[in-house]
Amino acid sequence: MVLDGQRKNVDPLLVVIARKFSRISPNTLSALSAVFAFLAGLFFYFSSPEEELLNYYLYGGVLFVFLNGFFDAIDGKVAKLTNKTSKQGDYIDHALDRYADVFIVGGLALSAWCDARIGLLAIVGMLLTSYMGTQAQAVGYKREYAGLLGRADRLVLLMVLPLIQHILLMYPSVQLPFGFSLLEWMLIYFAIVGNITAIQRFISTLQYFKKKR
Repeated sequence: MVLDGQRKNVDPLLVVIARKFSRISPNTLSALSAVFAFLAGLFFYFSSPEEELLNYYLYGGVLFVFLNGFFDAIDGKVAKLTNKTSKQGDYIDHALDRYADVFIVGGLALSAWCDARIGLLAIVGMLLTSYMGTQAQAVGYKREYAGLLGRADRLVLLMVLPLIQHILLMYPSVQLPFGFSLLEWMLIYFAIVGNITAIQRFISTLQYFKKKR
């Protein structure tokens, strides 16, 4: 999945939507995005295989993941439309994005769905992916979105797979390999492919330095 590479294709739609929010400060939109991520993490954390079919907490978590991604997608567009782009705003946006990532994935990592060790590895892979992308820009290269698992990819998986996990509970005869839940397999994917993506971005930035020689 490489949805981050499709940003240019969805930009026109995001600009249209962003105009509807142009009266709101971009930093406020970034903060709202982080708040929704925190709520998503709470819903994921309090969800459990035993009670999910009663309380639908995974559905609540998915809703707030969507709202997090939505406001994160338009805050920068609003800043451009209202001529409020700044390095400070960009910094705030990316700092809050990292908190949002930890809130959401951390909620799952500490929940009854997942072994916390798997969750820890997923968070490491996720943060390294983001770090390599922004650090590339910090050393003079472009902001690096390349790789197998960008933030947009993670958000899509975090919206789709919890819904499927809920549905799977209705069919107890369906067992996934090694006894892991679907959400555990998702975090295993984040851990493995996240670190691969971080390495891809690391190598891409090194190639940039070689070309400068």
